[in-house]
Amino acid sequence: MEVSKFGEQPIFSCKAHVFHIDPKTKRSWIPASSSAVSVSFFYDSTRQLYRIISVEGTKAVINSTITPNMMFTKTSQKFGQWSDMRANTVYGLGFSTENELNKFIEKFQEVKEATRSGKTNGTIGSGGGGGGGVVPPQGPASATASPLTSRAKTHDNTTGQEGVNQISSGLDHLALANSNDINATLLKSSLVAHQRSQSLSGLQPSGDSPKHKPGAPGVGPDKPGSRQDSSAAPHDSQVQLKYENDRLKLALAQSSANAKKWEIELNSLKTTNARLTSALQESTANVEEWKKQLQTYKEENNRMKARIHELEAGRGGVDNDDLLKEVGSLRARMEGLEEEIRSRDNTIDDLTNQLQRVQGDNTTKENLREDNEQLRLEAGRAQSQLEVAMATQDSQRGVVESVNMQLGERIKKLF
Repeated sequence: MEVSKFGEQPIFSCKAHVFHIDPKTKRSWIPASSSAVSVSFFYDSTRQLYRIISVEGTKAVINSTITPNMMFTKTSQKFGQWSDMRANTVYGLGFSTENELNKFIEKFQEVKEATRSGKTNGTIGSGGGGGGGVVPPQGPASATASPLTSRAKTHDNTTGQEGVNQISSGLDHLALANSNDINATLLKSSLVAHQRSQSLSGLQPSGDSPKHKPGAPGVGPDKPGSRQDSSAAPHDSQVQLKYENDRLKLALAQSSANAKKWEIELNSLKTTNARLTSALQESTANVEEWKKQLQTYKEENNRMKARIHELEAGRGGVDNDDLLKEVGSLRARMEGLEEEIRSRDNTIDDLTNQLQRVQGDNTTKENLREDNEQLRLEAGRAQSQLEVAMATQDSQRGVVESVNMQLGERIKKLF
């Protein structure tokens, strides 16, 4: 639709990147504009209501009617979102600066209050933004809002009993979605850790989880007990979050214990490796010395053999008894040298085998070092997941309290 349809100047304008929540997963943002576009507040005098309009080319990327029950949430320094039940979607805006986001929030609240009190367009002054003073964005805005928070925001009520039912459904859906997301994260972490050690095998989901407790029969969003379910939903959500946080803390503690155990074993292997390395160096020096002695014995053996041949060849001119004695002595000495040579060869083989074992121990030590580093990384990931879960719990607690207050106000109005 064209912005000029209303025939009036915008009350307030700014530039921002526009996003829509993924209608299938409700977990991620889908860019609705290719770049920063003008986002304006208009007053529809025909229907006497306020709208937020944004057009890119001929395509309306935002056409949201502001109602008194709408709530704009600032999810990061430069990103905010609001839920439009009539359009059945959640809009997200990414600004180039936090100041622009704050100005938009102020105008949103002002228009919402005007809608609640039934003021006309003349009571709201035009914003000074006008798009002219907006610095062009440096890149696509970050849509880092929690999908769980986004899902909770999409269940804003409309009016009457229908609003109570929708808020009740939103609370139930919030608790279930939060449980599923944290369980998926924990399961992934447990599977990775189980490949290294079986210390986390006892952390599989059990029937004692608050998520598995049976609900009261005959109570649902459209049944008489829906208001009681809605009141109990915040408590159930907090119990479930506390349960999942305790599981993450237990996983982190066990992972840290495993890391310490492997670190102690690694230090023991380092000490053993140092002793083996020292023995290997000493053995290597002995092998070199024995090789030199072996070569000397071989040369002496060859000389003795040559001497025997000489004596046997010249036996006719020498006393026979003396010759036989010398030959016998030389043969005995030669046999002794050959025996010593065989002994030294065996020693060299033993030292070679010992060297191979030491090299195998070095390989084992490297593998243990890698395992230890992997356990450290897993412990860090578990710590990060715990921090994210705790931050999500705080965020969800705020959402639950806000929705619970709205529910209380609706119930008071109905009764």
